[in-house]
Parts: sequence; structure tokens; C-alpha cells
Amino acid sequence: MSIPDPPRRAVVVSTALIGTLIATSLLATHEPIDIAVAAGALAGTAVVLYRPVGAGLVLGLLAALSPVATPAATFAALNAARRRPLRGAVTVAVVGIAGHAVQGWWRPYPGLIYAWWLLLMAAAYAALLGWGTWAQAHQELLRSLRERARRAEAEQGRRVREARLAERTLIAREMHDVLAHRLSLVAMYAGALEYRPDAPPERLTEAAGVIRLGVHQALDELREVITVLRHEDVGVVQSLPDVPRLVEEAVAAGQTIRFHDASGAPDVPALVGRTAFRVVQEALTNARKHAAGQPVTVELRTDDGRLVIEVCNPIGEHLPDLTGSGVGLVGLTERVGLAGGTLDHAVTATGEFRLRAELPCRRD
Repeated sequence: MSIPDPPRRAVVVSTALIGTLIATSLLATHEPIDIAVAAGALAGTAVVLYRPVGAGLVLGLLAALSPVATPAATFAALNAARRRPLRGAVTVAVVGIAGHAVQGWWRPYPGLIYAWWLLLMAAAYAALLGWGTWAQAHQELLRSLRERARRAEAEQGRRVREARLAERTLIAREMHDVLAHRLSLVAMYAGALEYRPDAPPERLTEAAGVIRLGVHQALDELREVITVLRHEDVGVVQSLPDVPRLVEEAVAAGQTIRFHDASGAPDVPALVGRTAFRVVQEALTNARKHAAGQPVTVELRTDDGRLVIEVCNPIGEHLPDLTGSGVGLVGLTERVGLAGGTLDHAVTATGEFRLRAELPCRRD
């Protein structure tokens, strides 16, 4: 895979640098052919950044005519190795070696035998070819890593959005399950009032009381409803008083847990109780998955009318996945927010993964 064309600034800088080297080479010669070759090499240097192989071959041939073309020819070989496939870069290097072989044959350097000259040129071009090829591979690796990071970030965003959508779908489903029965009773009694206006006053009063109570209960359940991943064999929704039993079950399964409950068993709304239970449950599950064998600290307390839950454990090989199995931390954040609370999770300076949730204690 080739590298895109360079910006104009790179062309100007490269041409100026090679032009300086060509001008320096001209100071040692006054042959007309050298001046002509210098002009051609300078023009080829500007073109070689856009046409590495074609211009590189021309500069390699110019090197056969004059040593002033050597800076441009060697630069062309390096540029081709950095920006084009290996086959084209090798072709430019071979033509450059051949051009310098001809140059050393008809314009030999004083004090240097031809064989050594040829060997030095071949070694120089081989070094340029290796350097440029390594630079291209390194650049391709960086580009691949950046693209992979971009795709991973986009995929993570998509998975987070899907997790939130799934969580809200479950919320809507549970709202239907919880409220359908309650509202159907209200509708039934309201229908009885409509079709039996001649019923005895005590029956009308009873029906009106049932409707009033049903409406209040429906409103309470509407405020308290939250996603509960129901299982067919589980008929009881766990709440805050079930947290000690949850911890005991985890300890019995082999998990090391330091549990401290300083909350004083506050009388929290049902929504908050269910959410608190799920926060502890999810935190213990993450600890088992991502830091197996590490001790876990679970603390419950109240602070200024809010229930505070803190769970921390030394980090394992992997941090908890934001979109892991089940609801995960994304869904848990959504759940806590719907209960009127906040949830944060981070790695502390001491190398622990700490999860902290705050939920309102008071009933409205």
C-alpha cells in the first residue's frame, strides 16, 4: 500500500535541501554537463515526491552522467522505499546503483579503486532501501493502530447506545407488567360505577375507595418501576434487606468479602431498595469476573438523606467491561439515574476499582 502524496511544505523543504547539496557539489566542478545535470536533478527532486518510481528512475540515470545528481538520486531511492511498494523501490535502487556504476567507470574518484566505489554505492543504496522500507512499515502500523482505535471507539459507542436502548425497553416492558393489572382493576370498578348508578351508596363508596386506592398505588408503582431481569423460577424481587443474604451467598461460594453496613436499615422506596440490591449484585459479579481471588469491600451508609453504596477491590488483569454480559455498568448507570441517584466508577491511585452509588433515602 502506497503512502498518500505529501503536503506542499514537505516538497518545498525537500527541494531546498537537495538543491543546497547540488549547489555544493557544483562548487567542485565547472563542466557544462554538470550544470545541465544539476538543473535536471533539481527539477526531478520536486517531481519525485509525487512520482517516486518514475522520477527516481530518471534521477538514477542522471547519476550516470554527473556526481552532482548523487544527492537527488539517493533521495529518490529513500523516498521510493518510504512511499511505494518494495518492488518499485528495489527498481529505483537498482537503477541508481547502475547509474553510479557508470559514473564511477567514466569519472573515477581519485584514490578510490572502482571495485570499492561500486561496493560503497551498493551498500549505501541497500541501507537507504532498508531504512525507507522500515519507515513505511512503521507508518503503516501507526495508521492501522489509529484506524483500529477509531473503529473500537465507534463500536464502543454503538454498544453503549444499544445497552441503554435495551435497558429502556425493559423499563417499558416492566411498566406494562406492573401497571396493567392495577389499571385494569380501576377500569373495572369505574365501569361498574358507570353502568350501576343505582347501586346502594355503600357499594358506590366502596368502589370509589378502590378506585382512589388503585390510582394512588399505580402512581407509586409508576415512580418506583425499574428494570428487573425476571427469571421464570424467581418470583420475589430482591431489595435492600436482601443485601446481607447476597453477601453471604457470595462468601459461601468462595469470594472474600468485607461487608460493613452502617446504613441503619433505612426505610427506602421500593425502587431504591431494588436498585441498591442490583448495584451490590453487579459489583460482586464484576469482581468475580475481572478480579477473581481478590478481596472485595462492600460498605453501606447514609449521608445527608442519601444511601451510599461503595464497593472496591484490587484490579485484576481486565477492567470491568462497560457493555459486558447482562445489563453491565451501562445499564446499571441508567438504572441508578432513573431511581434519582448517581453512580461513578473509576480506578483509584492505589490500584483499586471503586464503584460508588448514591440513592435517595426519603420517600416523597
